[in-house]
Amino acid sequence: MRNLKLVLAFDGTDYAGWQRQKDIPTIQGTLEDCIRIMTSEGNVVHGAGRTDAGVHALGMVANFHTGSVIPAQGFYRGLNSLLPDDIRILKALEVPEDFHSRYSAVGKVYQYRIFSGPVLLPTDRLYCVNVHWNLNIKAMAECLKILVGQHDFSSFEATGSRDVDKKCGRGAVREIFSADFKPEDKLHFFYFEFAGDGFLRHMIRNIVGTVLEVGIGKRTVESFISVLKKQDRTFAGPTAPAKGLFLKEVLYGN
Repeated sequence: MRNLKLVLAFDGTDYAGWQRQKDIPTIQGTLEDCIRIMTSEGNVVHGAGRTDAGVHALGMVANFHTGSVIPAQGFYRGLNSLLPDDIRILKALEVPEDFHSRYSAVGKVYQYRIFSGPVLLPTDRLYCVNVHWNLNIKAMAECLKILVGQHDFSSFEATGSRDVDKKCGRGAVREIFSADFKPEDKLHFFYFEFAGDGFLRHMIRNIVGTVLEVGIGKRTVESFISVLKKQDRTFAGPTAPAKGLFLKEVLYGN
């Protein structure tokens, strides 16, 4: 059996996230259906992670095993001809048998886009969140600095992120390599960017919702520090909408 790696981008607006679900459109389900048309096999596609409904990707990684002799470039061309326009294969290549898109990954990079101007163009409405206030960018940057390093992120963890009764593993501890808030080239557009060794369910969206409260003066930097230390979701801010979140890149050891 050959092991094929795919790098793909998708607009998650019309999908119930990555993971296949019965009678509901998902990225994994759509991709598997198209691969099976090409191979006539019961291929299972493994993703680097599960994205929520409405979340987008610029560089999701997936892999699947096949006995087909179709070359990697054949899958690249064939899948792009079969997939809907909101899912696109960017790369397809053959990889070693032991490569796994999820378990071989050492980290991920996410972006969260916001617009701070008075009127958001309709063409951008599905890909960023409109914030109608002036933002204290300096205070927000202070919050993001605090996140860098290894912390228990229970305060920003959604229910169902993991089995909290399990005492093994690392629990809610994750390491953030970098956390930034940057302007885009277009006026009034900004984005958060987080790189880390892993992220809990809704973790980025909960962090963004809380940092934005600091940005608009609803809470202080000291309050944000307190939220992180309490390890209790009830003290953090709201969950930011899914549409602003993009999986930018999956990181591997090489």
